[in-house]
Formats: sequence, structure tokens, C-alpha cells
Amino acid sequence: MPGPIIPVAAPGAVTAPPVSYKDTLNLLQTPFGMRANARTREPELQAFWAEQRLYERLSSSNPGLVFTLHDGPPYANGALHVGHALNKILKDIINKYALLKGRRARFVPGWDCHGLPIELKVLQGMGSEERRGLTPIELRRRAHAYALEQVAGQKAGFRRWGIWADWDQPYLTLQKHYEAAQIGVFGQMVLAGHIYRGLKPVHWSPSSRTALAEAELEYPDGHTSPSVYVAFPVVELPAGLGARLTAIGLTSAEAATTPAAGALAVAIWTTTPWTLPANLAVSVNGALDYAVCRVEPGRHLIVATALVESLRESLALPLEPLLSLKGAELEGVVYRHPLMERSSPVVIGGDYITTEAGTGLVHTAPGHGVDDFNTGRKAGLPVLCPVDEGGTLTAEAGPFAGLNVLKDANPAIIAALEGAGALLKQESYAHRYPYDWRTKKPTIFRATEQWFASVEGFRAEALDAIAAVDWLPASGRNRIEAMVRERGDWCISRQRTWGVPIPVFYHRETGEVLLDAATLDHIQALIAAHGSDVWWEKEEAELLPPAHAAEAHLWRKGTDTMDVWFDSGSSWAAVLGGLQTGETAEATEASETADGSQEPPATRLNYPADLYLEGSDQHRGWFQSSLLTSVAVNGCAPYKRVLTHGFTLDEKGRKMSKSLGNVVDPAVLVEGGKNEKQEPAYGADVLRLWVSSVDYSADVPLGPGIVKQLADVSRKVRNTARYLLGNLHDFDPRPRAEGGDAVPLAELPLLDRWMLHRTAALIEAVSTDFDNFAFYRFFQALQNFCVVDLSNVYFDIAKDRLYVSAAGSFRRRSCQTVLQLVVERLAGLIAPVLCHMAEDIWQNLPYPVAEASVFERGWPTAPAAWSAPELLAPMERILALRARVNRQLESCRSAGALGASLEAQVQLSGVDAALAEALELLESSAHPEVDNLADWLLVSAVQLEGAAPAVVLAEDHGDTPSDDSNDTGGGFRLRLAHADGEKCERCWHYTTDVEEHTLAPGVSGRICGRCRQILAD
Repeated sequence: MPGPIIPVAAPGAVTAPPVSYKDTLNLLQTPFGMRANARTREPELQAFWAEQRLYERLSSSNPGLVFTLHDGPPYANGALHVGHALNKILKDIINKYALLKGRRARFVPGWDCHGLPIELKVLQGMGSEERRGLTPIELRRRAHAYALEQVAGQKAGFRRWGIWADWDQPYLTLQKHYEAAQIGVFGQMVLAGHIYRGLKPVHWSPSSRTALAEAELEYPDGHTSPSVYVAFPVVELPAGLGARLTAIGLTSAEAATTPAAGALAVAIWTTTPWTLPANLAVSVNGALDYAVCRVEPGRHLIVATALVESLRESLALPLEPLLSLKGAELEGVVYRHPLMERSSPVVIGGDYITTEAGTGLVHTAPGHGVDDFNTGRKAGLPVLCPVDEGGTLTAEAGPFAGLNVLKDANPAIIAALEGAGALLKQESYAHRYPYDWRTKKPTIFRATEQWFASVEGFRAEALDAIAAVDWLPASGRNRIEAMVRERGDWCISRQRTWGVPIPVFYHRETGEVLLDAATLDHIQALIAAHGSDVWWEKEEAELLPPAHAAEAHLWRKGTDTMDVWFDSGSSWAAVLGGLQTGETAEATEASETADGSQEPPATRLNYPADLYLEGSDQHRGWFQSSLLTSVAVNGCAPYKRVLTHGFTLDEKGRKMSKSLGNVVDPAVLVEGGKNEKQEPAYGADVLRLWVSSVDYSADVPLGPGIVKQLADVSRKVRNTARYLLGNLHDFDPRPRAEGGDAVPLAELPLLDRWMLHRTAALIEAVSTDFDNFAFYRFFQALQNFCVVDLSNVYFDIAKDRLYVSAAGSFRRRSCQTVLQLVVERLAGLIAPVLCHMAEDIWQNLPYPVAEASVFERGWPTAPAAWSAPELLAPMERILALRARVNRQLESCRSAGALGASLEAQVQLSGVDAALAEALELLESSAHPEVDNLADWLLVSAVQLEGAAPAVVLAEDHGDTPSDDSNDTGGGFRLRLAHADGEKCERCWHYTTDVEEHTLAPGVSGRICGRCRQILAD
């Protein structure tokens, strides 16, 4: 950054006669402050954008193609957290870049407004008496109001972060036009045969009393279950197996198919003892080998051969194999349930039966597991599910009725097994287990009548659609492909009140389902007109289409609502217009603003969208639900490209939690906390800078230390801009031929041409970074440009030109020409990320420009004439020399031999050919007043070859390179000495022509010939 060498003059100053030589210098003049004052200034800039209707105008009137980044709706519940910030700011960076590139990037923000969490929030806010009298429609109205209140709070937070969007026209899944579109998606899937109703085991949450989709589950670490090994006594054998057992003396010839009581048992293992009352079979893998093992005389167990040795150890039983047989031979064995009065068969299961754990024989309860259900269906078993919606065992569980499966059922059943002599072993077992993501409590599998989307009907199309999408990172494709390939049918019904109804009617006597094109169209029209409350407000006679009105008394409306993933998964239809196929992204009609002026027409959104961007967990959530519904209806994915980000962690890589005290509240980061010294108001731009600084493809850290570092980077960029602006206060950027001050590019000195080349390279690099969504590379390039190229090199060398030269001299105007070109492009380059700072820079340009906002200028470009690759190698050599000189200057300062670098002179001898070539280029410059080595090295004089100075302060033979990346060592000799002559009181250079000079009556000093000439002119 530019050092505090020259104080800043107040804007509009310098009319009084000089009272010191400092008053004759060209001081910085700009109202652009060193501090952002973000808490005040950022809202002012946002108000300016709103007044100018910048987003609205650019998103509708830009000349380029439509760009649609479709917003995945956050849930309308709770305060915003840093995960929201990461997500929404990434989207805003992409959208602002698209707008600057001339695209019509319209962003419609969304909110997911239905579902259990909101329903629970409403209920928690009511007393028990009030709850008892609550009707479904009253609950829905309260939930609706609560959701809108949450949307308003979150919306204010997003806007404070500088997010541009259709804030006055967001999409909410509770809006009637949205709900109608969702019914349209559901209806088309029904008519295509993809929706059915069936009794199947589904993930069931006893704590929420509803079915759950896979995307509503989480698998926390540390779950343990009580696992048990159980012996089911065999009571009947198929003839073939009986004969084999007779041959080894286990059964008698007279009773070959009926082993003696307790003589033979099949061993099973389960981690859900509470499901044993629902056991209806034991399944085996027909291809596996099994062994009949002697435990003790008269007592035998059947287990998988591959597990005999491990079971011998874990069960502490001898297990002596007597007979080996294939699993297929066990089919038809009948065993007696050890706890219930029934017998059940051994059946052939599937490949899910392995020898990785357990016994190789699987306890099968068709009402409590998908594999169990499928095996039971093939074997013709009934579906028994003796568990109610709260997880309590019913009368069908016999003596265990009334016990809760997640509380007291397991201990009671294990005790009963032990009492019956059937328990072989019990132990705790740690494993992945599904929990309800909302209540954070365990779930179960429970067979209920539910509505399903049959993924099998369009699985191949879905996999083809996945292959046609650009997934970033590429591993995202593998994740969602595996999930879609392996997933079962999607349970889309929920037993809740706050949601979109499944618009079905059931015959009151037969249970027959009424769900056809006529009923679907009629309900969709009603919801489009009145919203989904109509389902609860009206009776069947008003809900049925006219053709069925006369028989309304025969039908009852269903009470299930749709899975909220079906809600948000229909957004491509409700928001992107995906149900109206064949339409192109054209503008709608112009609308009138409040003051009567004509508003540009809003841009239609693309379907499929150009981009979906969410957290990596959405491969099993919104990405997948959107894909499945879109493929089922239209045969294509609703997106062309999918970009994912990781999750936020603290600085130590831990998950943020209140208990750890490591939560970073974005509202406090932006607006400050109660103790402003400990929690200052950093502003939205620092939050945005954090988003740009991280490689978001993985999990990203954030904490107080990181925030402070980012604030420091932001200050450096701001002070760079301030230095640029402050040195342009008297500059007219028009060409000299038109009465301005700008110097033609062809006439610029070498240093200026190099600076423009570096700026052009930055524009090219940052453009590539933004095109590739690699914003952290932009962050690194921005830092390097501001700190190294500008501050450490160009500004450092240019200080004398800017401060000391005559105001209108070529030496100063040529530098100002570069500063003007750079500051406008710097503002444009940072605009997608540091949008407030970029606009603040633009509003403080000290000369008129055509565009009211930086965003109207468009994305920065660099003319081809800026490219000067021939200067890079010579400049690298001179910068390497500069690094060596600086190292010696610092050494002398530390020793007290020198103060300012201008007190020194440098002598070089024996320079190598490469450096000599660079110095010759400098020597041949048409502008020696700028391109001279002494100024570039910030010393008062440079001597090439010749005799050594009389007193050498430091000497460097160049044998060892420094840590500086530009310093290659070099075998030449460098000597440092005191400069000859006397210090000029105006420019601080040491020269031999310093003389007494009178500036004004009573004001005099000793200054050099150059300064005397400047003041005379």
C-alpha cells in the first residue's frame, strides 16, 4: 500500500498562498475515505441501486442472452446463518458477473414454506387448551402467517448483504400459482402412470408421526442399537433335508421331517429386537453354503458356513459342523416363533443376504423393511405391522402391546427371549442409523398405505438426463447417479396438515380411489384461484368436478399432504415455466411503476435453467427431486449445469454449534455486536470477500481470525482505490486533442506500459476465473495486483512523479492517464464481489463518466494495445535488482547507517548480459524523466561501473538469491553509499545543485534545480 509519506489535502483546497514547500506538492484529494463506514455507507449505496432500478433495468434490457440461475428455496424458518451467506452470495457473485457481461440475469429468490417445522413452531406457540380446539384450517392459516413472517426476516438479511433479486416478486411454495403448478406436475405424473398407492414399509418418524423421504433423514455419528442372536426352533423339515439329517442321526427314520423339540434351530441376528413380534419368515441366500452345527448333544444350530468360526468365538459355543448344504435346500423349513403363537417358513431371499455380519439367516418382518417386504411379496407372506404412528406396539404384538419401539420394547423383548431360552447373545452394536432431520430422533421402517412415485418407470431416462448435465465438481455426477440408480420408489405422501394436498378421493364403502384427468384439472383450477386451503375449506360436493357432483356423498377427500421435496422439486414448473414446453426465454409485457413510468418488461426465465447451485447434500435433496419430477414430466433435467459447495466450519475445522461457542453470526459480522471493540461492524463486503476467498468445493472455515484477515485485505484494496482516486482530482480523462489531459497510449513511458500490461493480464485472468467459478483465484489475483503490482512497485516508483512534478507536466499526466484507466477497471473487476466498494469508487470518480453506476459500464476489457509482453522479461530483471537494493537498504537502516532510501546512491559493476539488456532498454526510453533507474530504485543516484564510492555502506556480490520471487541472485556487484550533495527540502532527493530559494515572504529553503524550475513554471 502507498505509505503515509504525503498527507491528504481536503477536497477543493489549495487556493491560499503556500506557507511551506509541502503546500507546493500535488496532494491527494478525494472524499473516498480510508474507512468503509460500512454500516452507514452500504445501505446508502443499496438505496442508490434501488432508486436507479439498476437490477431491474440490467436484467431486462441488457443486450446479451438470458442467464437463469434458479434459486433453491431455503426453508422459511429461523435466522440466517453463514451457510445461507455462502450460498446466496455465491449466487449473487455469479449473477452480477453475468449482468456485467451483458447477460439478462434475472434472479427470482424462493422460499420453501410448507412442512413439519413450521407446523411445530405454530403448535409450540399455543397453549394446550388452544391446541385441542385447533381446526386444520386454522392451523394452516397460522402456519401461513408464520411462514410469511419468516420470509420477511430472511429477505431483509439477504438484501443487507447486497444480493440483487426480484425481492418484490419472490416465489413461495405457499403461493397459489405455485401450488397449482405443483398439482400440474403431480397430475401429469399420475396420468403417465408414475404415481400409485400401496402398502409398503417406509421411513417413519414416530416423533413427527409421518412418513419421511430419504432426503429428510440424517445419519449422526455415535448411534448404537441392542443387537441379539436368537435361535428359532425348527418344527418341520422338507423331505429331502429330513432324509439328509436322518443320515447323520439328527432325526429318526420314522420322523425324518419333525426333529425332536429343541434338537434343531435356525440362528438369526437383528439390531431391531422390537421387530421380532412382526417376524413372519427367516430368509436365506439360495447360493450360500450353510452348516448344521452341533452345539451339544441333542442341540444343533444352522448358520452360514463362512461364519462358523467367527460365531464360535462370538457366541462362545462349540459349533461343530456336521452337514453342509446350500441355502436353497433350507427353503420350506418351518420354525416356531419363540415369543408368539405361530409357525413360519424359511424362504429364499436376495443378494442382500451376505456373510459380512450376523449368521447368514435373516429375520424377516415384511412390515418393517424394504428387503423384507420384497422377499415377503415373492413368498406370498402377509404384511404385518404391529406398530402405530407414535411407535407403540399394538395388540397384534401380543404380550408386548403398549410398549414403545424406541423406548421400552427392546429390553422387554430381549428379556422374553432369554426367558424362552431362545437368546444366544445380546450386545450393543454401533452403526449408521436414520434419524428425522427435523426432530433429531430415530426413525423406523413401518408399512403404511402411502402414495409413491414409481422411479422404476423413468429411471433409465433420469440416468440419461444426469449424463447430459455438466456437474461441478465432476464427482457430483457420480453421487447423484449412484443415488438414482439404487433408490427405491419415492414416498410422496405425508400425514400432516400444513402442505399441498394429494388431491384424491376415496370411496366411502369400497376404498376405491378417484384420481383422473377431470378431478386433477378441477382441483388444479380451484387451487389456482383460491390456494390449497380450498381443500380444507370446501366439502366434497364443491371439490369434485361437475360430473361427480351428484355422487359426492359417496366419496371422501384424502387427508395426506405432499412431501415438501415434491413442493420444491416442482419449482422448475412453477417458476421456470417448465410445464409450458416449447416457449423460449422472451420478455413479458412491460409494466407500470408506482410513479406511472414504464418499467422494462421482466425477462422470462430459461427452462432448463443454466445453473443450479446448492450445498453438496442436495444431490439427495433438491437436485434429485427436481430431476425426477422434470424427467417424469418432460424427459429432461431441469438444469444444464449443477454447481455444489461445501459446508461452513470454524477455524479448527469443527461444525459450528452454540454449545461450542464457535458460531459466526453473519448479522453481527455485518452490523457489529453489542461490544463494538470485540465485534466491529465489518460490513457486507467483508462477508462477500470471505465467500470469494474460499475453495467452496470443499467445506470452508470461518472464525474471528479469518474475518480480521479479510478485513485487512479489504482495507488494502480500499486504500489502493483511494490512492488512485486521490491522485486524479485534477485530471480530465479526455484526450489532449479534445482539451483533456490523457496521454496517448503510444506515448506512454515504459513503466506505464508495463502497468497497463499487468492490468490487462489481471482482467484476462479474473475473467477466466469467473467463467470457471474459481472465485478464490480472483481473490488471490486481486491481492497480488493491489499489494505487489500497484503498491509495492508502481505507486512506490510513481510517488515522485505524482507529488513533486508540475501539475500539468507530461511526467505527471502520463501517470494519471494510467491511474484513471486502472481505477475504472479495478472497480469493475471487484464489482461482483465487493459490490459496495466498487460502487463507492465509481461514485467518487473525480471526473464525469457516462454511466451512473459501475454496473452500467459492463465487464472491464483491455485494448490490444495494452499488451506489451516484450517488457516482462526486462522488468523482471529490474525488479530482481530492486529487491536486492531494498534488502541492502533495509540492512543499512537497521544498522543506523541510513534513514530514507533517497539518502543513498547505488553503484553497479559487472552486470550480466540479461540485466545489461534490460538497463539498455531503460536507457533508450524516450522519457528518461520517468524511465530512469534511480527513480525505479528509489535512490538519489545510480552509477554504472567506474570507481567504487569512497565510503561503501553495504556491498552485495549477488551470490545468493533472496526469498523474493523476483530475485535471481545475479553475479554482479552492488554497492550502497551515501548520495552526493544535499537534501532538497521539497522533493527530498540528494543532489549537488541544491540552493537557497525564497518561496514566499518569510518562507524560504534549500531546494534542487529541478524543484526551482517547477516552481518557476
